Amino acid sequence: MAAPATLAPPPLLDEPKKPWHRQLYFWVLTAIVTGVLTGWLWPSAGTALEPVGTTFVAAIKMLITPIVFLTIVAGIGSVDSLGRVGRVGLKSLVYFQAGTLAALLVGLLAVNIFQPGAGVHAHPGDLRLEGDASQYVKDGQNQEWWHFLTDLVPNSAVGAFAEGNILQVIFFSVLFGIALKAVGPVGEPIVDGVQRLSTVVFKILHYVMLAAPVGAFGAMAYTIGEYGISTLTSLGRLIGLFYGTSAFFVVVILGAVTAALKINIFRLLRYLREEFVLVLGTSSSESALPRLMAKLEGLGIRRDIVGLTVPTGYSFNLDGSSIYLSLAAVYIAQATDTPLSIGQQLGLLAVMILTSKGSGGITGAGFIALAATLSTVGTIPAAGIMLIFGIDKFMSECRALTNLAGNGVATLVVARWEKALDTVHVNKVLNARKKSPPAEDEQHLRPDDVTNQPPTGA
Repeated sequence: MAAPATLAPPPLLDEPKKPWHRQLYFWVLTAIVTGVLTGWLWPSAGTALEPVGTTFVAAIKMLITPIVFLTIVAGIGSVDSLGRVGRVGLKSLVYFQAGTLAALLVGLLAVNIFQPGAGVHAHPGDLRLEGDASQYVKDGQNQEWWHFLTDLVPNSAVGAFAEGNILQVIFFSVLFGIALKAVGPVGEPIVDGVQRLSTVVFKILHYVMLAAPVGAFGAMAYTIGEYGISTLTSLGRLIGLFYGTSAFFVVVILGAVTAALKINIFRLLRYLREEFVLVLGTSSSESALPRLMAKLEGLGIRRDIVGLTVPTGYSFNLDGSSIYLSLAAVYIAQATDTPLSIGQQLGLLAVMILTSKGSGGITGAGFIALAATLSTVGTIPAAGIMLIFGIDKFMSECRALTNLAGNGVATLVVARWEKALDTVHVNKVLNARKKSPPAEDEQHLRPDDVTNQPPTGA
C-alpha cells in the first residue's frame, strides 16, 4: 500500500512576518503591562479577573493531551524502525538526568554563595501551615520518591486524557504507536488519519491562541491584585537570586550546550520569544507546549524526536523547578538557622533528583516537590515553606520560562545525538528575518521520503 501523503504543516507558525504591532508577543506584552497596572491600582478588580486567566489556561490544557497523543503516535507510526524510538527515549532520559543535576548544582552554589536567608532568624515553632500551603505539605508528605513510576500507568486510557496527566498520556501514546507500527500495512490508514486529525487540532489551537492577550491580562491582573507588589519587595533578595541564577543557567550552561551544537543561544531564545512571552503572561509552561513542538519541527527536527522529547521533558526535564528546589530548601534552612553540612546538602541533592520528577502540570507542583523533599530529608522544618509561600506565584513564572528553554535545548541535543540535526538549516531558520512558508513541493512529501532520508548533521 502506498504511504499516504503528508498534509501541510499545521497553521501555527506565522509565515510572512507581520508588522511588530500585529505580532502575538507584542499584544501579550501589552496585556501583561496592563494587567500589572490593573492589579496594582485596582486590586479588587484585578482579583475578580482570575476566571479570565484560568479559563484561557484551561482552554490550552484542553488541547495538550490530544496534541501529545497525536504527535507521538504520528511520529512513531512514520519512523522506519521501532529501535529508533527506543534510542530517542533512552537518550532523552539520560540528558534529562544530566540537565537536572546541573540545575540543582547551580542552585546550590548560588544559595551558598549569596546566602539570601542569612539574618532572617525565623523560629520554626512560630510558623504555622495554613490554607493551600498546608495541603501542599500534606500532599508532599504522602508522596514517595518513586511515585512517578507507580503513577505512570493510568487506571484507564480515557482517565489519563480526562485528568490531563501528561506522563500517563505519553505512556499510552507510546504503546499505541508501537502497536500501530507493529501491525504494518493495516495501521497505515490510521497513521494517515492521525496526521489529518493533528492538522485539525492545531487549527483549533490557532483559534484559542487568538485569546492569548486576554488570558495574559486576566492572569497578571489577578496575581498582582491578590498578592500585591509589596510581596515582591519583601523577599526581593530571594526572588532576584532565583531570576539571576535561572538567567545564568540559560545563558551560560544551556548556552555552552548550544555552542557545542554550533547554535547561538540568543538566536534560539529570540526564535522562541512568542512562547516565552506567553509563558510569562500565564505563569504556565504548558500553555506554550504545543507551540514549542511546532517551532522545533520548524527547525527541521524529526517529529518522532520532538514528540517524545518535549512532552517527556515537561515531567522529567524541569530545569527551572530544580533550581527553585535547591534554592528554596537551603533558603529555608538559612532562614530558620538550621545548619547544613556539605554531606547533608549532597544528600539533599540526591533526594531532589528524585522528587523533582513527574510533577509537571500538577497544581502547586513546585511546593509539593519542595514539601516532599523536606519531609524525606527531615533536617529542615517543612513549616518553613510558609516563609516563601507568598512569593511562589512570582517564582513560578521564572520556573516555567527556564523549563521551556531547557526543553527546547534538550530536543536539539537529542536530535544531534541521533545524527538528525541539520545545523546549517537550523541556523538559517534562526537567522532569517521572516519565517518563509515551506516550499510547495515539500508540503507533499510522503512520510517515507522524510523519515528514510540519510541523517544530516554531525
